[in-house]
Amino acid sequence: MEAIVRAVDVGRGNTKFIAGVKNGELSCEMFPSQAHPTEAVSEYEGWGMKRRTVGIPVGGLVYEVGPDVQLAADIFNANVLQHDRYCDAPEYLALLLGALHHMQLDRIDLLVIGLPVATYKLKRQVAALERRLTGEHELGKGRKIAVRRAKAIAQPAGALMYYGMMQNRVAQLRKERSLIVDPGRRTFDWLVTQGMQQIDKRSHSVPRGMHDVLHMIVEGISRATDSHYREYELIDAALRTGKKPVVFQREYDLARHLPLARKIPEQAVAEMMHYVGDAGDIKNIILVGGGAFFYKPALKAAFPHHTIHEVKEPIFANVKGFQYAGSELAKTLCVVKSSVFQDSDHE
Repeated sequence: MEAIVRAVDVGRGNTKFIAGVKNGELSCEMFPSQAHPTEAVSEYEGWGMKRRTVGIPVGGLVYEVGPDVQLAADIFNANVLQHDRYCDAPEYLALLLGALHHMQLDRIDLLVIGLPVATYKLKRQVAALERRLTGEHELGKGRKIAVRRAKAIAQPAGALMYYGMMQNRVAQLRKERSLIVDPGRRTFDWLVTQGMQQIDKRSHSVPRGMHDVLHMIVEGISRATDSHYREYELIDAALRTGKKPVVFQREYDLARHLPLARKIPEQAVAEMMHYVGDAGDIKNIILVGGGAFFYKPALKAAFPHHTIHEVKEPIFANVKGFQYAGSELAKTLCVVKSSVFQDSDHE
């Protein structure tokens, strides 16, 4: 019986996960990283369609998560996943279990999860999270899942593995020094590696992600319209598509706010350069993450002598890399021939 390996990346903007594996092809899905607590989740329907959410029981409450979770939001929606210990929050567990719910499995032999680089450096916290995720969990609607082993990986490390697999360069990457840059929703992460090993003193995170870019623009719109504008997702879509957003029933030109918004990537890259210098010793610079499109100009300006490598669907690069890494780890642990996931002590 082949070991079941699955990967989940609970980001501060979106929760990405491997929904299925067929003939070596990975099927990826995601939903917003929002978990709304309630005493019980009702079966909401509108125009004959059920809301695409599920109620996950955690700590005596039920957390509604899923693709349509924004329909459950109230006016004040505090995002509790923004602090440094976000993986300790019940909302984090609800989001992760929500991803497992969509996988339609009753067991996972190895669950691979990603953490920001700064969080990954906190080894005790990482070990506690791995223990927390190991065991049996309720998924709502009477379903349960058994996770036999959990393994955390620094988020950009997954992207390095994915890049190597896609370019058929894993063997070469094991001999080279690489910089993986991952601008996410809340954090700007970077990882310097020698082969596949992280160089801790040159790797880190700063809270300068796409949320800060969007906040800068939203604040500008609020000043310009004398309002309290807060449609972050609408502005995010406008930046990605190049289409003007509709604000108060009129198309709104974001151009006036972009010079200030572009300072966010510049600040993030400047902080990274304190750790990596001019990157003269680095062979590969790989850019991934949901904010890659907006951060590339600042990265290219900082490293004009390098080619900036990108991957297809950068938002899924980390979780795909986690899946590949997990599959390789499962082979080394001989999970097919032994009960290592059931019997081994947790690392």
